[in-house]
Amino acid sequence: MDFPPIRGRRALVTAGLLLAVAAPTAYATLDGDGDGTPSVAAAAPARGAPYAETRLLFGTERSDGEPAVTEEQFTAFVDEEVTPGFPDGLTVRSGRGQWRDASGRIQKERSYELILLYPVARAARSDRRIEEIRRAYEKAFAQESVGRVDLRARVDF
Repeated sequence: MDFPPIRGRRALVTAGLLLAVAAPTAYATLDGDGDGTPSVAAAAPARGAPYAETRLLFGTERSDGEPAVTEEQFTAFVDEEVTPGFPDGLTVRSGRGQWRDASGRIQKERSYELILLYPVARAARSDRRIEEIRRAYEKAFAQESVGRVDLRARVDF
């Protein structure tokens, strides 16, 4: 087998190293939709103010054997426990969910998702209020837990 001269091998090694180092950087800068155009997120200016988004997941089956939480009971809970702390607005979605309880059983139940948006500047105060809401629901309706999901968002009304 004939090997290329040393100079040729150096050129090949150098070209290979440049490709190995530069290719990931080049691909990382291609923030597009796969057709060579920039993605909408990259092309659009940032809008809105920095907000936190918290989603609370409420089950309706009770661990104490009492009947499931009704829509009327949940609405009253939101009116009494949530709205005073978040009077600017909120969203409630009805759904069906499942989760594994403390005993290991899969529980399927009607559920509610509560979505709260609040300025990042009020996050510490809102966090305390959200934890109070979770504990109040657990106590009032014999729940093992209320799920919580926190996200960052940019919000413009």
